[in-house]
Amino acid sequence: MSTLAAVTTDVLTVLRPGLVDYVQAWEEQKRVHEAVADGSRPDTILLLEHPSVYTAGKRTEAADRPFDGTPVVDVDRGGKITWHGPGQLVGYPILKLPDPVDVVAYVRRTEQLLIDVCAEFGVIAERVEGRSGAWVRATDGGLDRKIAQIGIRVARGVTLHGFALNCDCDLQNFNNFIPCGIRDAGVTSLSAEAGRPITVAEVLPVVERHLPTLF
Repeated sequence: MSTLAAVTTDVLTVLRPGLVDYVQAWEEQKRVHEAVADGSRPDTILLLEHPSVYTAGKRTEAADRPFDGTPVVDVDRGGKITWHGPGQLVGYPILKLPDPVDVVAYVRRTEQLLIDVCAEFGVIAERVEGRSGAWVRATDGGLDRKIAQIGIRVARGVTLHGFALNCDCDLQNFNNFIPCGIRDAGVTSLSAEAGRPITVAEVLPVVERHLPTLF
């Protein structure tokens, strides 16, 4: 997997490979994970986009899947089904967690990163109890709207998978299935909430700046 640019320090590598097929990126994650777990490379974070794809975590139910039979990639992360595609910034932090491993604390740090990034674009996001990710709360009697999703796995004390932040993606892609298995909430994007186009290219350096929150 070629990279458009990479930033490497003694403790962290950030890769920005652009648009990458989901399965190809997953294979790259597994290769990097082995190296990080073995101590042969530093913590590494992939920031990228995918061509349109549905992926299903371990808790996905049959009723959550696309209504028209669209193929789904089943993966070993937590969570349920979601969509990835152009206009959505996906982050795969492959990090060695401190001992004792606290997965919930890592998820909360990831949520905080996403909340802080949204704030920089004038979008107020927050946590919703019992639901991971970052949310824009309903203020008009409507539904809460998910703006960023999280699905992770930890193996050998090192994280896999990660987060996805909707920037300027086509939200119609979420209408063909039950996003994250949640039937009583909506989906939104930075562009929809801010009322102007906010691209992945604009968001990427802001996410990079907030990566220390993960540690």
